[in-house]
Amino acid sequence: MKPTAPSFAPFVPVPVPELAPLSGSGTVPLYRQVKRALLKLLESGRFGPGEALPSESEIAQLLQVSIGTLRRAVDELVHEHVLIRRQGKGTFVALHNDDRFLFQFFHVEPRSADALDSLTQEREYPVVDCVAFDKARATETQAAALRIRLGEPVFCISNRLSLGGRPVVHDAICLSALVFKGLTEKRFTERPSTVYNLYQLDHGISVLRAQERARAAAASRDVARILGLSTGVPVLEVHRIALSFGEKPVEYRVSTVNTQQHDYVSVLSTQR
Repeated sequence: MKPTAPSFAPFVPVPVPELAPLSGSGTVPLYRQVKRALLKLLESGRFGPGEALPSESEIAQLLQVSIGTLRRAVDELVHEHVLIRRQGKGTFVALHNDDRFLFQFFHVEPRSADALDSLTQEREYPVVDCVAFDKARATETQAAALRIRLGEPVFCISNRLSLGGRPVVHDAICLSALVFKGLTEKRFTERPSTVYNLYQLDHGISVLRAQERARAAAASRDVARILGLSTGVPVLEVHRIALSFGEKPVEYRVSTVNTQQHDYVSVLSTQR
């Protein structure tokens, strides 16, 4: 009796309710629609930090788009540190770690006489000491930055960052106590990795990017004491609002930088 050829069931992607076929209509390019759909998927929490997404073929079939269109959207999210590709393993939700903090969110470096040297020198991860951890009521500035009501409870955290054994940066961090429920000084100071890693793993909050404004300032008495400076010496003051999915502000931070021997260095990307 002649053996029959084995039959194979057609490929059916694993259902992901958050991903539905895209219309492909309107003025928004299709790959941008794909990007939005992926961001909504991540915002839903269906796939947590460090977890693998379905395969590209599965996602493309669920959205009913081409692999090329999907990859263009994924490329942008990889560039923005939202996703990460691992060769031979797939695409994963990016996890905050020391390297990501150092290259995406920490921009202070020892001054170099040669600008090109500063781009190639090995980056130094700062030593972080928590100076204070308090609970207070949001000021007008803090409330506006975090988009919360005036007087809502907030955590006010003071960190000193040192490079080469010398205090260089003072961070004044403000967080909504209603958003970061259960956060304690012990957990904050004993975290195994970065602050943003703590936000992500303990509270399900991923910092995707930050808006920053820098200005010249004079060191206040408290900041001068923490950084070992004289009161009133010139410093750089950087106001940062850290943003999560949907451009939601989750952290307001004022960094005071002693620029006597250090620079604030930011490498801008040309990708849009």
